Amino acid sequence: MNKTDLTNEIAAKAGLNKVAAKAALDAVLESIAQALANEDKVQLIGFGTFSIVEKPERTGINPRTKEKITIPARKTVKFKPAADLGK
Repeated sequence: MNKTDLTNEIAAKAGLNKVAAKAALDAVLESIAQALANEDKVQLIGFGTFSIVEKPERTGINPRTKEKITIPARKTVKFKPAADLGK
């Protein structure tokens, strides 16, 4: 399912037109992205939790040259689905 399909589903299930459904979906996604940018946790009961995790610096190997490289520390988004999601 892509964003257009999801917008159509929202429109059908909520009784909205597609423009309003797209605006609602965009607002939700923007709000989640902004919260994560502020390093806040986003918990949607029954769906899951989005959070920011710190990945430490590590050593890797360049597959082309077999040379050891240092992969810098970084922050990434983690999603933990709710226990009943997908049932």
